[in-house]
Amino acid sequence: MTELPPASAKKLGLVIDLDTCVGCQACATNCKEWNAGGHSAPLPDLNPYSAGAEGVWFNRVHSYEAGEGEAGRTVHFPRSCLHCETPACVTVCPTGASYKRAEDGIVLVNADACIGCGLCAWACPYGAREMDEDAGVMKKCTLCVDRIYNETIPEPQRQPACVIACPVSARHFGDLGDPQSAVSQLVASRGGYDLMPELGYNPVNKYLPPRQRPAPNPNPPAEAELATHDIRNPLLRWLDRALSR
Repeated sequence: MTELPPASAKKLGLVIDLDTCVGCQACATNCKEWNAGGHSAPLPDLNPYSAGAEGVWFNRVHSYEAGEGEAGRTVHFPRSCLHCETPACVTVCPTGASYKRAEDGIVLVNADACIGCGLCAWACPYGAREMDEDAGVMKKCTLCVDRIYNETIPEPQRQPACVIACPVSARHFGDLGDPQSAVSQLVASRGGYDLMPELGYNPVNKYLPPRQRPAPNPNPPAEAELATHDIRNPLLRWLDRALSR
């Protein structure tokens, strides 16, 4: 079985804001686009244009209805590898194919060493492992390791593809091992939390909870009625008189 490296001071990861995510799937689409030609390429699609479309996706977005009545809302929940500090997927790997990098905490898979046994997928409680049926190996989110360290890309663009694509800035990337980093400050200010912390895997990625909506005003102010002579457009004045009879 694979041993974990000593805990690293640098912990690269994502912070996902469940309050602003709109479920547009841009993160999943751009992730697929980048990684189909990147570190873990190719990412196969099986029956991509049928009702039973399947394939390898490093990022998936699920939508849930939470609450009832006026308190109800739709919550869009992006799910990918959480790059845990003590990942079970690594410790169960019999070949060392699944490993955690000591320098930044990113969890990766060495496809050359993977035998496709599926033990890592069984051990991962977050469903973050994806079997490439064509290659017979397991694949997963790499945090776009081939992008974030690529010096040929302008520095502002050296972020995971999912973060770059998000139109509402619901995804944030940075060093969660640094308490002064922007992502750590965001987690502290918004009460960010681990997914299923009771399992003890200490995921690096954090989620920001949906904000509480303000209670509706039980006595909303009455809307002021517009007098007919206040309507400047002659056609609208005639129409208002006709409908008011």
